Amino acid sequence: MKTAPLPRLALYEEVAELLRQRIFSHLLEPGSWIDELKIAEEIGISRTPLREALKVLAAEGLVTMKPRRGAYVAEASEADLKEVYHLLSLLESDAAGVVAAQATDAQLAELRTLHEALEAAVDNAERFFALNEDFHTALLRMAHNRWRNQVVGDLRKVMKLNRHQSLSKSGRIHDSLSEHRAIVQALMQRNPEAARLAMQAHFSNGLQAAS
Repeated sequence: MKTAPLPRLALYEEVAELLRQRIFSHLLEPGSWIDELKIAEEIGISRTPLREALKVLAAEGLVTMKPRRGAYVAEASEADLKEVYHLLSLLESDAAGVVAAQATDAQLAELRTLHEALEAAVDNAERFFALNEDFHTALLRMAHNRWRNQVVGDLRKVMKLNRHQSLSKSGRIHDSLSEHRAIVQALMQRNPEAARLAMQAHFSNGLQAAS
């Protein structure tokens, strides 16, 4: 019996992902106006799927729609960041506690491997950021709560608006790596409380760097 092919993403979803990556990489700067006509011509589409894509990004908090003025890349205010980091700290520290208590040996080994890759990427900010995200994503997956994962995914999109600023702070990558060591140590020791506290400290320090 043949397996049905996976459906392709709708065009507007492909466009949304393209714009999302441009926003995260700051090719589209926070606060900048999004030239719909120019982008539509550049990627060879009509403005209809582009506008649908912008609605998706607006729902994610990455784009602001202004009446009669068009779409703008969102800017994360200091208040926004405080709220996002607060919620991420609550959700991901809880996930860390769950993983410390329930993870299999194979899952802990996977997290250790990701951390080792993070250690090796300390001099490459972009790779460090990507591996950091991989580590957090893996930990959340192992905590088995799809509702938490969905909320965290949306919050992290807003956090990424500010990622270059936080990474560029002097010594932040080394500090983040040290915080990850504490998280991994607590996980390997299967100590839920220590894992929760280490993750909370990680987000507290991350907020200070982002502000």
